[in-house]
Amino acid sequence: MSGNLFTQLAAVATRSAENVCLLLPDGSEISFAALYEQAGRFAGALKTLGVAPGDRVVVQVDKSPANLALYLGTLQSGAVYVPLNSAYTLEEVAYFLGDAEPRVFVGAQRSDDLEARFTDVHFHTLDAAGGGSLASLAADVAPSDDVVARAGSDLAAIVYTSGTTGRSKGAMLSHDNLASNAASLIDAWGWQADDVLLHALPIFHVHGLFIAMHCALTQGTPMIFLPKFEVREVLRWLPRATVLMGVPTFYTRLLAEADFTAQAAAHMRLFISGSAPLTPQTFDAFEARTGQRILERYGMSETIINSTNPLIGERVAGTVGFPLPGVEMRVTGDDGAELSRGEIGMLEVRGPNVFSGYWRMPEKTAEEIREDGYFITGDLGTQDADGRISIVGRGKDLVISGGYNVYPKEVEGVLDALDGIDESAVIGVPHADFGEAVVAVVVPSGEDVSLEALRVALDDRLARFKQPKAVINLKELPRNTMGKVQKNVLRDTYVALFQR
Repeated sequence: MSGNLFTQLAAVATRSAENVCLLLPDGSEISFAALYEQAGRFAGALKTLGVAPGDRVVVQVDKSPANLALYLGTLQSGAVYVPLNSAYTLEEVAYFLGDAEPRVFVGAQRSDDLEARFTDVHFHTLDAAGGGSLASLAADVAPSDDVVARAGSDLAAIVYTSGTTGRSKGAMLSHDNLASNAASLIDAWGWQADDVLLHALPIFHVHGLFIAMHCALTQGTPMIFLPKFEVREVLRWLPRATVLMGVPTFYTRLLAEADFTAQAAAHMRLFISGSAPLTPQTFDAFEARTGQRILERYGMSETIINSTNPLIGERVAGTVGFPLPGVEMRVTGDDGAELSRGEIGMLEVRGPNVFSGYWRMPEKTAEEIREDGYFITGDLGTQDADGRISIVGRGKDLVISGGYNVYPKEVEGVLDALDGIDESAVIGVPHADFGEAVVAVVVPSGEDVSLEALRVALDDRLARFKQPKAVINLKELPRNTMGKVQKNVLRDTYVALFQR
């Protein structure tokens, strides 16, 4: 039997052929049969372009049903799907084309410059309405029923990381990676036959593309398919949904709406959060408003999902739960040796969800995947006696001030609980005396927060070496498209703060 994930998805689509797959903002519906017919047409179009098994298809288009069908058609053809953030510039796209060396690039519009630079690539367009040159080509071919056989270990997708610590790396994900993780999540989150997923995430990232969509596609349940998160639109569709997957920003924006009440959320089975840390304040405020606890989980591009708070059982604010079945996690010290439970160190993960390495970066792969198969996540964390995981922060975000380790998340937790602060980000910047100085970047709820006021408030809450030596007030924190605070941007902006 083929290990191609599309084989499994197509079997579900056949059983659910006339069922609604996508509910669209204008009220129209797309059945599983219609979606997979379009996927078959795209598979046929790719074949006419000479796409062979293992060839890369790079896609930078807006979220749409056609984009989803193209993803499925790429899997069906045995090719490797490479999604790109629609906000990337022409020069950034040029880097990805040079690195991935695709057979086909599908963009929102044509670029004479890119086409002149990459003459071996077939360039096509696909717009949000489902039009464009690739759609026209697909309309002229018969839907393909053939599914190219692939081994489970063969590549299904390459997902490029954000590249905040250097040039972007392509995480290679296999059919088995995607299939095994989807199966684990279906069990962990108790997916039901009558579930309706409210999908407001982008689909150029593992969260929206694999984690959310595969739960629905592998179970034959519908998705409310919104092009992006707009809080009023989400509230309009919420009565028809049972599950919402989002980033923390989704939940803070919902809480800012007076008509997001316990009654409005009473029919929902599950609210899930990931891609960025959910603050205990948001967790508690959400429970106080709705009576429901958000389920936080932990994943990344290289591993999809590693751990989750339980569906049945205690969901603890500030933690990301327990490793999924079949997934092993450990906490290690600087020497790579496993630490005792409760100690803070580097989180490592091993399991069927873990990628095979970085595209054409064998040295980087060897640096981050140990010989025993554990992937070094780059996240600092701790594991309690029961195995529950808590994330302290990214390893690169650790601040070493005066020889002492300062974990930003600990300081942020205290800052976020103070009156007058909506949210915070703690960074380290160079300091002549301390090596690095702790700096608090805050979003005030009213007047600007002064350093003196902060010192008074923190005096009996944090040791002196953990306390900020400067405070910066901003209207909002810089974030990437998945809602993660871009601390690298903050560090670069304020690198000379103490050199004046």
